[in-house]
Amino acid sequence: MENKNLLEVENLRVYFPVHRGTLIKKKVGEVKAVDDVSFKILKGETLGLVGESGSGKTTAGQAILQIEPPTAGKIIFEGKDITGLEKNERRKLRREMQMIFQDPFSSLNPRMKIGNIIEEPLIAHKLTNNRKENKERVEELLQMVGLMPSMAERFPHEFSGGQRQRIGIARALAVNPKLIICDEPVSALDVSIQAQVINLIEEIQEKLNLTYLFIAHDLAVVRHISDRIAVMYLGKLVEVASRIDLYRNPLHPYTKALLSAVPIPDPRLEATREHIVLKGEIPSPMFPPSGCRFHTRCPEAMPECSSRIPQLKEVDSHHFVSCHLFKD
Repeated sequence: MENKNLLEVENLRVYFPVHRGTLIKKKVGEVKAVDDVSFKILKGETLGLVGESGSGKTTAGQAILQIEPPTAGKIIFEGKDITGLEKNERRKLRREMQMIFQDPFSSLNPRMKIGNIIEEPLIAHKLTNNRKENKERVEELLQMVGLMPSMAERFPHEFSGGQRQRIGIARALAVNPKLIICDEPVSALDVSIQAQVINLIEEIQEKLNLTYLFIAHDLAVVRHISDRIAVMYLGKLVEVASRIDLYRNPLHPYTKALLSAVPIPDPRLEATREHIVLKGEIPSPMFPPSGCRFHTRCPEAMPECSSRIPQLKEVDSHHFVSCHLFKD
């Protein structure tokens, strides 16, 4: 039977050692950016990965691409464990998996024309035979993302933020990937441009049958594009559900707090609904709280929350939550 999962992440951990000392450096701790995270992405679906800054969602995306080497766990792509691949094998994997970065300006070489930026992966992976084919493919990609082929001769600084992100999308598409990790792809853009870029990402997915891991902190954005949503807090997943279930029936107190911060267009409804204000700042991933990592800010915390780590368990059909409020 064919495996419908394009990507499987099992017990992923990404720890960064912390050293002190000038001449003799001594390890004094480690930042647990991603700590025992597991999820699956079906072929052709979009999984939204959301959480506050510092929750570890970007690090998880980088670990999948092997930009950050995992400390432990498995990353299985198309049924093959790709954890700890050699350099040459990682290079081949880049054809299958690409990333769209948060800042479209810093991710583009300012000294290169955008035509050269887009054709660079074509040359690196030997996907075309000559300069004529390169030019034709670059023009095709520019048109696919809503830009004029004549723009290939311009430099990144000559474009707006939204246009630069379209260039970044074209570059990611150049190698015909199967999985694209979208790392906050619209958070640096004006609100008026965000919807255009999200619609473009959706149109391309439908046209090319792509699979997305869509990383964001804005639940309103994630709601529009995702099939399922995974909520992350301080390196751990706290809730995973379909988009509809998560918005209709959020179960984890952290998810409820995030959703309460999403504004509703109707001012009358907005004025009557409850807003959950979380106390304190997100703790340091170097010194995470014992037990449930959210208990220091949770409005529904119980004594056992500070001593026992809750497991992510299925409490409804395909709805998983990591919280002691839901007993076995």
